[in-house]
Amino acid sequence: MKLKSPSGTLASPGAPSRSALGQLSDMDLRLLRVFRAVADCGGMAAAELELNIGTSTVSRHIKDLETRLGLVLCRRGRAGFALTPEGQKIYAQTTQLLAATDAFRSSVDEIHQRMGGQLQVAVFDKTVSNPQAQVAQAIALFTQRAPDVGLNLHVATLNGIERGVLDGQFHIGIIPGHRNSDTLQYSLLFDENMRLYCGTGHALFGADHASLDWDTVRALPFAGLGYHSPNLQVSQRLQLTRMATGFDQESIATLILSGCFLGFLPDHYAHSFVERGQMQAVKPDLFHYDCQFFAITRRSPVASRATRSFLACLQEAHAPQAVHTNARD
Repeated sequence: MKLKSPSGTLASPGAPSRSALGQLSDMDLRLLRVFRAVADCGGMAAAELELNIGTSTVSRHIKDLETRLGLVLCRRGRAGFALTPEGQKIYAQTTQLLAATDAFRSSVDEIHQRMGGQLQVAVFDKTVSNPQAQVAQAIALFTQRAPDVGLNLHVATLNGIERGVLDGQFHIGIIPGHRNSDTLQYSLLFDENMRLYCGTGHALFGADHASLDWDTVRALPFAGLGYHSPNLQVSQRLQLTRMATGFDQESIATLILSGCFLGFLPDHYAHSFVERGQMQAVKPDLFHYDCQFFAITRRSPVASRATRSFLACLQEAHAPQAVHTNARD
C-alpha cells in the first residue's frame, strides 16, 4: 500500500520517502517526454494531439512516472491542471535531460557524418511579416538539404529564446540584438524598423505632429516591453513615461489600440492596423529606431551538423541583406 506524505510524495509504510528511480531506461525517457508534453500543453487532454495517443493513455503514463519517481508531479481536476512544486523541479530537470539526450544523438549522427533527429528552432514573435526576414526561405533550403531532420519551430520571448539556447532546449534562435553573451555566437541576419504609434482615441491620433519633440512625448503615457530588449533600452535611454507593460508585440499593440498609450511596434506588424485606420505612426521621421536580428547558437559544445546546416541556410537566405546592412553600418 502506498501512502501520501504531507509534502505530496508517495511513500510505503515504514520506508523512508525517497525516489524509487534507479537506472534510466528507454521507458523512463518515454514517460519523461510524455510528462514534458503534458506540462508544455497545460494538461493531458491538450497533450493528446501533440502525442497522438489517447487521454487515458497519457494519464496512465503520468501515473506510471509518478510511481517510478515516488512524487506527485501534477494536480488535475475541476480546478484545472497545475504542476506541483516537485513537478516544476522535475520539469526543469526533464528539459535538461532530454536536451542532453538529443545532443548525444546528434553527436552520434556527427560521427556517422549524417543529419537526423530533431532540430529545435525558436523565433522572436511577429517577424514573419517583416519583408527583410527570409526565415521561410531558409527553411525551404534546409528541408531540401536535410530531409531526414524533423524541424520544430517555436515562437518565444527574447529572453526565453536566449535561455532555451543556453540550456540546450533550442538549437538555434533568432532574436533582436540587445546584449552579447560570451557563451553565444551571433550571426547577423536582417533589420527591423520600429516606429512610435498611437491608436484611435489618443490625443495625437489625427493631430498635427509637426511641433512634436521628445519632451512632448515624455509627458505622455507609454507602453513598453517588460524585459531586456531594444524596446526597453530605448525607452529607458529616452526616459519615456512607462505606464503600461506588455510581454510580447501583440500585447503592446493591444495597449496602443486602447487609445491610452503610445508604444513602439515593428512597422511591418503595425501596417495592417494603420491600413484599417486603427493606428497612426507618430512623426515617424523622428520617433523611430532600428534594430538588427541575429541567429544565436551556443559556442560550446560544438553545434550539430543539422544546426550548422540550418545556420548556413539562414546566412545564405539573408546574404544580400546582411551585406547591405554591414555596408550601411
